[in-house]
Amino acid sequence: METEIVKVNHRCVSPEEERKLRRAGEILKAGGLVAFPTETVYGLGGDAMNPQAARKIYTAKGRPSDNPLIIHIGHFEDLFEIVKEVPAAAARLGEVFWPGPLTMILPKAEKVPYETTGGLETVAVRFPSHPVARKLIEYGGGFVAAPSANASGRPSPTSAGHVVEDLSGRIDMIVDGGPVGIGVESTIVDLTEGTPRILRPGYITQEMLEDILGPVDIDVTMMRDDSGQAPKAPGMKYRHYAPAGRLVIVEGEPEEVVAYINAQVLADSRAGERTGILGTKEQFGKYHADVVKCIGSREEEESIARNLFSVLREFDDEKVTRIYSESFPAQGLGQAIMNRLLKAAGHSVVNLRNREE
Repeated sequence: METEIVKVNHRCVSPEEERKLRRAGEILKAGGLVAFPTETVYGLGGDAMNPQAARKIYTAKGRPSDNPLIIHIGHFEDLFEIVKEVPAAAARLGEVFWPGPLTMILPKAEKVPYETTGGLETVAVRFPSHPVARKLIEYGGGFVAAPSANASGRPSPTSAGHVVEDLSGRIDMIVDGGPVGIGVESTIVDLTEGTPRILRPGYITQEMLEDILGPVDIDVTMMRDDSGQAPKAPGMKYRHYAPAGRLVIVEGEPEEVVAYINAQVLADSRAGERTGILGTKEQFGKYHADVVKCIGSREEEESIARNLFSVLREFDDEKVTRIYSESFPAQGLGQAIMNRLLKAAGHSVVNLRNREE
Protein backbone atom coordinates (compact mmCIF):
# COMPACT_ATOMS: atom_id res chain seq x y z
CA MET A 1 0.00 0.00 0.00
CA GLU A 2 1.23 3.50 -0.83
CA THR A 3 0.49 6.00 1.92
CA GLU A 4 -0.54 9.45 0.71
CA ILE A 5 0.71 12.41 2.77
CA VAL A 6 -1.21 15.70 2.67
CA LYS A 7 -0.31 18.89 4.50
CA VAL A 8 -2.81 21.24 6.10
CA ASN A 9 -2.50 24.37 8.21
CA HIS A 10 -3.98 23.57 11.58
CA ARG A 11 -4.85 27.21 12.30
CA CYS A 12 -6.83 28.11 9.19
CA VAL A 13 -8.29 25.51 6.87
CA SER A 14 -8.34 26.93 3.32
CA PRO A 15 -10.66 25.71 0.52
CA GLU A 16 -7.81 23.53 -0.78
CA GLU A 17 -7.25 22.08 2.66
CA GLU A 18 -10.97 21.50 3.05
CA ARG A 19 -10.82 19.48 -0.17
CA LYS A 20 -7.98 17.37 1.23
CA LEU A 21 -9.87 16.72 4.45
CA ARG A 22 -13.04 15.82 2.56
CA ARG A 23 -11.03 13.25 0.61
CA ALA A 24 -9.61 11.92 3.88
CA GLY A 25 -13.16 11.65 5.20
CA GLU A 26 -14.20 9.64 2.16
CA ILE A 27 -11.34 7.25 2.85
CA LEU A 28 -12.65 6.74 6.39
CA LYS A 29 -16.22 6.18 5.22
CA ALA A 30 -14.95 3.60 2.72
CA GLY A 31 -13.27 1.64 5.53
CA GLY A 32 -9.74 3.00 5.12
CA LEU A 33 -7.31 4.41 7.70
CA VAL A 34 -6.15 8.02 8.06
CA ALA A 35 -3.63 9.39 10.56
CA PHE A 36 -4.35 12.93 11.73
CA PRO A 37 -3.27 15.48 14.34
CA THR A 38 -5.09 16.12 17.61
CA GLU A 39 -4.15 18.48 20.42
CA THR A 40 -2.53 15.56 22.28
CA VAL A 41 -0.78 13.23 19.79
CA TYR A 42 -1.42 12.03 16.23
CA GLY A 43 -4.28 9.53 15.99
CA LEU A 44 -4.86 6.65 13.59
CA GLY A 45 -8.45 6.99 12.48
CA GLY A 46 -10.96 4.48 11.18
CA ASP A 47 -14.76 4.37 11.03
CA ALA A 48 -15.74 3.49 14.62
CA MET A 49 -18.95 1.81 13.45
CA ASN A 50 -17.18 -0.44 10.95
CA PRO A 51 -15.83 -3.63 12.57
CA GLN A 52 -13.49 -4.22 9.64
CA ALA A 53 -11.98 -0.75 10.05
CA ALA A 54 -11.28 -1.53 13.71
CA ARG A 55 -9.55 -4.74 12.68
CA LYS A 56 -7.44 -2.78 10.21
CA ILE A 57 -6.34 -0.42 12.98
CA TYR A 58 -5.19 -3.32 15.15
CA THR A 59 -3.34 -4.86 12.22
CA ALA A 60 -1.65 -1.64 11.12
CA LYS A 61 -0.40 -0.91 14.63
CA GLY A 62 0.37 -4.48 15.58
CA ARG A 63 -1.92 -3.81 18.52
CA PRO A 64 -3.60 -6.54 20.64
CA SER A 65 -7.29 -6.68 19.79
CA ASP A 66 -8.37 -6.57 23.46
CA ASN A 67 -6.89 -3.08 23.82
CA PRO A 68 -9.91 -0.74 23.44
CA LEU A 69 -10.05 2.06 20.88
CA ILE A 70 -11.25 5.59 21.70
CA ILE A 71 -14.15 6.94 19.64
CA HIS A 72 -13.67 10.58 18.68
CA ILE A 73 -16.83 12.66 18.18
CA GLY A 74 -17.36 16.08 16.63
CA HIS A 75 -20.24 17.38 18.78
CA PHE A 76 -21.25 16.80 22.39
CA GLU A 77 -24.72 15.60 21.42
CA ASP A 78 -23.13 12.78 19.39
CA LEU A 79 -22.28 11.15 22.71
CA PHE A 80 -25.94 10.17 23.17
CA GLU A 81 -25.81 7.97 20.06
CA ILE A 82 -23.00 5.71 21.24
CA VAL A 83 -23.64 5.31 24.99
CA LYS A 84 -26.60 3.84 26.86
CA GLU A 85 -26.83 6.81 29.19
CA VAL A 86 -25.00 10.04 29.99
CA PRO A 87 -24.66 10.35 33.77
CA ALA A 88 -24.62 13.75 35.46
CA ALA A 89 -20.87 13.44 36.06
CA ALA A 90 -20.22 13.03 32.33
CA ALA A 91 -22.39 16.03 31.51
CA ARG A 92 -20.52 18.20 34.03
CA LEU A 93 -17.11 17.11 32.74
CA GLY A 94 -18.20 17.68 29.16
CA GLU A 95 -19.33 21.22 29.95
CA VAL A 96 -15.92 22.08 31.42
CA PHE A 97 -13.35 20.04 29.48
CA TRP A 98 -14.90 19.28 26.06
CA PRO A 99 -13.76 19.82 23.46
CA GLY A 100 -10.37 18.92 24.88
CA PRO A 101 -7.94 16.22 26.07
CA LEU A 102 -10.37 14.18 28.18
CA THR A 103 -11.73 10.69 27.43
CA MET A 104 -14.72 9.33 29.33
CA ILE A 105 -15.60 5.64 29.68
CA LEU A 106 -19.33 4.93 29.68
CA PRO A 107 -21.66 1.96 28.97
CA LYS A 108 -21.76 1.43 25.21
CA ALA A 109 -24.85 1.55 23.04
CA GLU A 110 -25.72 -1.53 21.00
CA LYS A 111 -24.67 0.11 17.73
CA VAL A 112 -21.01 0.30 18.82
CA PRO A 113 -19.21 -2.85 17.60
CA TYR A 114 -17.23 -4.94 20.05
CA GLU A 115 -14.28 -4.75 17.66
CA THR A 116 -14.00 -1.08 18.59
CA THR A 117 -14.38 -1.58 22.35
CA GLY A 118 -11.98 -4.51 22.62
CA GLY A 119 -14.89 -6.82 23.46
CA LEU A 120 -16.06 -4.70 26.40
CA GLU A 121 -19.55 -3.42 27.26
CA THR A 122 -18.04 0.02 27.81
CA VAL A 123 -16.86 2.59 25.28
CA ALA A 124 -14.17 5.28 25.54
CA VAL A 125 -15.25 8.62 24.05
CA ARG A 126 -13.39 11.86 23.38
CA PHE A 127 -14.36 15.19 21.80
CA PRO A 128 -11.06 16.70 20.58
CA SER A 129 -10.43 20.43 20.24
CA HIS A 130 -7.98 20.34 17.32
CA PRO A 131 -9.68 21.99 14.29
CA VAL A 132 -8.23 19.50 11.78
CA ALA A 133 -9.39 16.55 13.87
CA ARG A 134 -12.88 18.00 14.17
CA LYS A 135 -13.16 18.62 10.43
CA LEU A 136 -11.99 15.11 9.67
CA ILE A 137 -14.48 13.60 12.12
CA GLU A 138 -17.26 15.57 10.44
CA TYR A 139 -16.24 14.48 6.94
CA GLY A 140 -15.57 10.91 8.07
CA GLY A 141 -19.08 10.22 9.31
CA GLY A 142 -19.05 11.59 12.85
CA PHE A 143 -17.54 8.67 14.77
CA VAL A 144 -13.83 8.00 14.34
CA ALA A 145 -11.99 5.33 16.33
CA ALA A 146 -8.45 6.58 16.81
CA PRO A 147 -5.66 5.23 18.99
CA SER A 148 -2.26 6.90 18.73
CA ALA A 149 -0.79 6.61 15.22
CA ASN A 150 2.31 4.62 16.13
CA ALA A 151 3.41 1.02 15.93
CA SER A 152 2.21 -0.67 19.11
CA GLY A 153 4.68 -0.22 21.97
CA ARG A 154 6.59 2.62 20.33
CA PRO A 155 6.61 6.21 21.65
CA SER A 156 3.46 8.01 20.58
CA PRO A 157 3.76 10.33 17.55
CA THR A 158 3.82 14.08 18.10
CA SER A 159 4.58 14.91 14.46
CA ALA A 160 3.60 13.52 11.06
CA GLY A 161 7.20 12.40 10.59
CA HIS A 162 6.83 10.01 13.51
CA VAL A 163 3.75 8.51 11.85
CA VAL A 164 5.67 8.06 8.60
CA GLU A 165 8.42 6.20 10.49
CA ASP A 166 5.98 3.70 11.99
CA LEU A 167 3.05 3.34 9.61
CA SER A 168 4.04 4.37 6.09
CA GLY A 169 2.87 1.65 3.72
CA ARG A 170 0.33 0.32 6.24
CA ILE A 171 -2.35 3.02 6.06
CA ASP A 172 -4.08 5.03 3.34
CA MET A 173 -3.28 8.61 4.29
CA ILE A 174 -1.40 10.81 6.75
CA VAL A 175 -2.74 14.32 7.34
CA ASP A 176 0.24 16.46 8.33
CA GLY A 177 -0.98 19.31 10.51
CA GLY A 178 2.39 20.11 12.07
CA PRO A 179 3.56 19.34 15.61
CA VAL A 180 0.98 18.78 18.35
CA GLY A 181 0.56 21.06 21.34
CA ILE A 182 0.27 18.87 24.45
CA GLY A 183 2.37 15.82 23.63
CA VAL A 184 0.80 13.17 25.90
CA GLU A 185 -2.46 11.34 25.31
CA SER A 186 -5.77 12.37 26.83
CA THR A 187 -6.74 11.72 30.43
CA ILE A 188 -9.08 8.73 30.66
CA VAL A 189 -11.68 8.68 33.44
CA ASP A 190 -14.02 5.75 34.08
CA LEU A 191 -17.55 6.85 35.00
CA THR A 192 -19.17 3.41 35.09
CA GLU A 193 -18.49 2.29 38.66
CA GLY A 194 -19.30 4.50 41.63
CA THR A 195 -16.49 6.95 42.32
CA PRO A 196 -14.92 8.22 39.09
CA ARG A 197 -11.54 6.63 38.45
CA ILE A 198 -8.58 7.78 36.37
CA LEU A 199 -7.35 4.93 34.18
CA ARG A 200 -4.75 7.02 32.32
CA PRO A 201 -3.41 10.39 33.51
CA GLY A 202 -3.03 13.27 31.10
CA TYR A 203 -3.22 17.04 30.73
CA ILE A 204 -6.53 17.12 32.64
CA THR A 205 -5.22 16.31 36.11
CA GLN A 206 -6.78 14.56 39.09
CA GLU A 207 -7.00 17.91 40.87
CA MET A 208 -8.87 19.46 37.94
CA LEU A 209 -11.35 16.58 37.85
CA GLU A 210 -11.91 16.72 41.60
CA ASP A 211 -12.71 20.43 41.38
CA ILE A 212 -15.72 19.42 39.28
CA LEU A 213 -16.73 16.01 40.65
CA GLY A 214 -15.38 15.77 44.17
CA PRO A 215 -13.36 12.62 45.02
CA VAL A 216 -11.73 10.88 42.05
CA ASP A 217 -9.80 7.63 42.47
CA ILE A 218 -6.67 6.53 40.61
CA ASP A 219 -6.49 3.02 39.18
CA VAL A 220 -4.02 1.00 41.24
CA THR A 221 -2.22 -0.23 38.13
CA MET A 222 -1.62 3.27 36.75
CA MET A 223 1.78 3.94 38.31
CA ARG A 224 3.03 0.37 38.67
CA ASP A 225 3.26 -2.81 36.63
CA ASP A 226 -0.25 -4.17 36.20
CA SER A 227 -1.80 -7.58 36.33
CA GLY A 228 -3.03 -9.76 33.52
CA GLN A 229 -6.53 -8.29 33.74
CA ALA A 230 -8.33 -7.18 30.59
CA PRO A 231 -7.57 -3.51 29.92
CA LYS A 232 -10.51 -1.14 30.26
CA ALA A 233 -8.66 1.69 28.56
CA PRO A 234 -5.75 2.10 26.15
CA GLY A 235 -2.32 1.79 27.72
CA MET A 236 -3.30 -0.16 30.84
CA LYS A 237 -2.04 -3.65 30.11
CA TYR A 238 0.79 -3.57 27.61
CA ARG A 239 4.23 -2.00 27.50
CA HIS A 240 3.92 1.36 25.78
CA TYR A 241 5.94 4.32 24.61
CA ALA A 242 9.21 2.37 24.67
CA PRO A 243 12.43 3.27 22.86
CA ALA A 244 14.55 0.47 21.43
CA GLY A 245 17.24 0.94 24.08
CA ARG A 246 16.82 -0.17 27.69
CA LEU A 247 15.45 2.69 29.79
CA VAL A 248 15.96 3.07 33.55
CA ILE A 249 14.42 5.78 35.72
CA VAL A 250 16.45 7.05 38.68
CA GLU A 251 14.76 8.58 41.73
CA GLY A 252 16.51 10.55 44.48
CA GLU A 253 18.04 13.87 45.39
CA PRO A 254 19.27 15.77 42.29
CA GLU A 255 23.00 15.55 43.00
CA GLU A 256 22.76 11.86 43.91
CA VAL A 257 20.83 11.16 40.71
CA VAL A 258 23.49 12.88 38.62
CA ALA A 259 26.32 11.00 40.31
CA TYR A 260 24.57 7.63 39.99
CA ILE A 261 23.64 8.10 36.34
CA ASN A 262 27.12 9.25 35.35
CA ALA A 263 28.67 6.24 37.13
CA GLN A 264 26.29 3.83 35.39
CA VAL A 265 26.92 5.44 32.02
CA LEU A 266 30.68 5.07 32.49
CA ALA A 267 30.30 1.37 33.27
CA ASP A 268 27.94 0.84 30.35
CA SER A 269 30.30 2.64 27.97
CA ARG A 270 33.17 0.42 29.03
CA ALA A 271 30.92 -2.58 28.31
CA GLY A 272 30.40 -1.37 24.74
CA GLU A 273 26.95 0.18 25.12
CA ARG A 274 25.95 3.42 23.42
CA THR A 275 24.61 5.52 26.27
CA GLY A 276 21.96 8.20 26.59
CA ILE A 277 20.62 10.43 29.35
CA LEU A 278 17.24 12.14 29.53
CA GLY A 279 17.65 15.12 31.83
CA THR A 280 16.07 18.43 32.71
CA LYS A 281 17.39 21.91 32.03
CA GLU A 282 18.35 22.27 35.68
CA GLN A 283 20.81 19.32 35.59
CA PHE A 284 21.59 19.06 31.88
CA GLY A 285 25.17 20.37 31.97
CA LYS A 286 26.24 17.92 34.67
CA TYR A 287 25.70 14.74 32.65
CA HIS A 288 28.21 12.83 30.51
CA ALA A 289 27.10 10.25 27.94
CA ASP A 290 27.23 9.54 24.21
CA VAL A 291 23.89 11.33 23.86
CA VAL A 292 22.43 13.74 26.44
CA LYS A 293 18.95 15.11 25.77
CA CYS A 294 17.28 18.02 27.55
CA ILE A 295 13.58 17.31 27.92
CA GLY A 296 12.65 20.72 29.34
CA SER A 297 12.53 22.59 32.64
CA ARG A 298 11.04 21.33 35.88
CA GLU A 299 9.52 24.78 36.24
CA GLU A 300 7.51 24.19 33.06
CA GLU A 301 6.06 20.67 33.11
CA GLU A 302 4.15 21.32 29.90
CA SER A 303 7.46 21.52 28.02
CA ILE A 304 8.49 18.15 29.46
CA ALA A 305 5.20 16.53 28.38
CA ARG A 306 5.45 18.10 24.92
CA ASN A 307 9.02 16.85 24.36
CA LEU A 308 8.90 13.41 26.00
CA PHE A 309 7.92 11.18 23.09
CA SER A 310 10.01 12.99 20.49
CA VAL A 311 13.11 12.74 22.72
CA LEU A 312 12.57 9.01 23.23
CA ARG A 313 12.40 8.59 19.46
CA GLU A 314 15.60 10.62 19.03
CA PHE A 315 17.46 8.09 21.16
CA ASP A 316 16.41 5.43 18.65
CA ASP A 317 17.59 7.60 15.76
CA GLU A 318 21.01 7.83 17.43
CA LYS A 319 21.18 4.07 18.12
CA VAL A 320 21.34 4.43 21.90
CA THR A 321 21.20 1.08 23.73
CA ARG A 322 21.17 2.23 27.40
CA ILE A 323 19.14 5.22 28.57
CA TYR A 324 18.84 6.79 32.01
CA SER A 325 16.19 9.31 32.98
CA GLU A 326 15.50 11.56 35.92
CA SER A 327 12.17 10.98 37.66
CA PHE A 328 9.40 13.52 38.20
CA PRO A 329 6.90 14.22 40.99
CA ALA A 330 3.73 12.21 40.42
CA GLN A 331 1.35 15.10 40.96
CA GLY A 332 -0.44 17.31 38.47
CA LEU A 333 0.87 16.91 34.94
CA GLY A 334 3.88 15.11 36.42
CA GLN A 335 1.57 12.16 37.04
CA ALA A 336 1.07 11.77 33.29
CA ILE A 337 4.77 12.22 32.59
CA MET A 338 5.76 9.55 35.10
CA ASN A 339 3.06 7.17 33.88
CA ARG A 340 4.47 7.35 30.35
CA LEU A 341 8.08 7.03 31.53
CA LEU A 342 7.26 4.02 33.71
CA LYS A 343 5.53 2.29 30.80
CA ALA A 344 8.46 3.11 28.51
CA ALA A 345 10.92 1.71 31.06
CA GLY A 346 8.90 -1.41 31.76
CA HIS A 347 8.78 -0.12 35.37
CA SER A 348 12.57 -0.34 35.70
CA VAL A 349 13.27 2.14 38.52
CA VAL A 350 16.25 2.72 40.81
CA ASN A 351 15.22 4.50 44.00
CA LEU A 352 18.37 5.91 45.59
CA ARG A 353 16.47 6.90 48.71
CA ASN A 354 15.62 3.27 49.49
CA ARG A 355 19.03 1.75 48.76
CA GLU A 356 20.94 0.18 51.59
CA GLU A 357 24.01 2.03 52.77
